[in-house]
Amino acid sequence: MKNDMLDAIDKKILKILEEDARTPVKDIAKQVFLTAPAVSARIGHLVDENYITGFHANVNAELLGYHIKAFIHLEVKPEDKQKFYPYIKECPNVIQCDCVTGEYSMVLQVRFKNTFDLDQFIGELQVFGRTKTLIVFSTSVDHRSIGFQEDE
Repeated sequence: MKNDMLDAIDKKILKILEEDARTPVKDIAKQVFLTAPAVSARIGHLVDENYITGFHANVNAELLGYHIKAFIHLEVKPEDKQKFYPYIKECPNVIQCDCVTGEYSMVLQVRFKNTFDLDQFIGELQVFGRTKTLIVFSTSVDHRSIGFQEDE
């Protein structure tokens, strides 16, 4: 199923769920002029086709004590990626890890309670290659939707 196979109703459902994944199916049904069972079936299809990959709560990490947010650039040699990927998937403080182009091959977004724990983690990472760490002071845009239009 490609994007051009999504109709306007599917796109509207995606937009509604992106704004609030807890929107009741009956409320979505009213907005898209379908029955609740029809909307449930469409949501199920969107999940099956991987347009929806999960339903998540946005948790306030700072209120939980994770005051340090950082991006770590890591240079991993191609031959070390086979060891690196399983390792990084098991690191609970890693929020996201992307393989990228440029001087460094990986960019990690992490959360820690303090700089001591961050420093310890960076020391562990350096087994895989050199690092460059950027500590975040503030965030002006955080996890917003992709912003697609229903008429695209």
